[in-house]
Amino acid sequence: MNFNLDKIDLKILRILQENAKITNLQLSGEIGLSPGPTLERVKKLENAKLIRGYHTQLDADALGLGISAIIQITLTRQVENAIVNFKQEINSIPEIMECYQVTGSADYVLIVMMKDIRDFESLISQKLSKMEEIGQMQTMIVLAKLKDSKVLPLRY
Repeated sequence: MNFNLDKIDLKILRILQENAKITNLQLSGEIGLSPGPTLERVKKLENAKLIRGYHTQLDADALGLGISAIIQITLTRQVENAIVNFKQEINSIPEIMECYQVTGSADYVLIVMMKDIRDFESLISQKLSKMEEIGQMQTMIVLAKLKDSKVLPLRY
């Protein structure tokens, strides 16, 4: 990181992660600066690409997305074309919320969400199983989410 963060910058980042809807006036009160310098600091953090965006966190259960799963994927081969094709196909499936390239027994880990077990079965049989690049899949259904923090563990 080429940007030198001081305690005020770190406090701004923590507060915005917890509540991106906070007004500049409220933020300035919490960090102890006047609104002008507070806004300047936020703009500098945005320009430095430390703040990538502002998002609304939705309640998946309330919206009928009751099934979450973690799928470990092992590719059939680790050649460039297979990896490029896999990435393109994964990015075209809206039920796949996150995809991580990992070390260990799997090549990738997917975090998926869908309405019900029927939709989950469809994801597996109609989308993932048809991908030539996938050699093996191991699925774990999420029973409960015990922690869901979006606040990065910076030293505040």
